[in-house]
Amino acid sequence: MKIALLGYGKMGKTIEQIAIKRGHEIVLKVDKNDDAYDITQADVAIDFSIPTVAFNNITNCLNNGVPVISGTTGWLQDYDKAVELCKEKEGGFIYASNFSLGVNIFFELNKTLAKMMNTLKQYNVTMEEIHHTQKLDAPSGTAITLAEGIIENHSGYDNWKLDEAAEKSLPIVAKRIEDVPGTHTVNYESEVDTITIEHTAHNRQGFALGAVIAAEWIIGKKGVFNMNDVLNIG
Repeated sequence: MKIALLGYGKMGKTIEQIAIKRGHEIVLKVDKNDDAYDITQADVAIDFSIPTVAFNNITNCLNNGVPVISGTTGWLQDYDKAVELCKEKEGGFIYASNFSLGVNIFFELNKTLAKMMNTLKQYNVTMEEIHHTQKLDAPSGTAITLAEGIIENHSGYDNWKLDEAAEKSLPIVAKRIEDVPGTHTVNYESEVDTITIEHTAHNRQGFALGAVIAAEWIIGKKGVFNMNDVLNIG
C-alpha cells in the first residue's frame, strides 16, 4: 500500500515507522506549510496536520479519488462539507478524534456508563483531559467525543463548557503538561462516593497503529466511516 502522510510531525513520523513495519510504502510526506504536492501517487492518505490546513488536505484527496484518514482535530466546523464532498465524489473518508483502539473501546464504555447513571441524579459529571504542550486545540477532540457520548445518553446534560460549570453543562478541564501523550478522565461524583473511568496513553504508538489499520481497512470502500466501522464495535 502506498501511503501519503499529510503532516509530518511527531505523529506522522510514528505512523511512518509503523506503516513500514507492516509492509507499506510512504510515497509522500507533506509538511504543514507545503500545499504543492501530487496526492495521486498514493493509494491512501493519512492526515495528521494542523487545524488550518486539514480541510484543504481532505478536499484535495477526495477531489483526486484518494481515500483519506484524518486524525487532525480543531477543524470540524468544515466536517459537513467534507462529508458532502466525499458523497459527491464517491470517495472514502474516515475522521476520528482518536484512532487508538483502546480509546475507541473507552468511547463505548463511556456511553454505557452514561446510560447506567442517567437516573441517578445525585451524581455530577466532570471531565479532565491532559495533553502535551504542543497540542494546539483545547479541549481535545477526544474529550469532545467523550462529552458528546455523555450528552447523547444522559438527560442531565445538553452541552459542554471548557473550564466552566453551568446548569446542564458538562465541565471539561484541559491541562497542558510537557510530554503527556493523552489522559482522559470521566468522574461521576456524589456526596458519598466517586465513580471514575480513565484512559491513559503511554505513547503515540496506539494512535499511529489505529490510523494505519484504518488506512488498510478503507482501501476499496466508498463512503464516510468511523472507527466503530473499522473495529466492528458499538
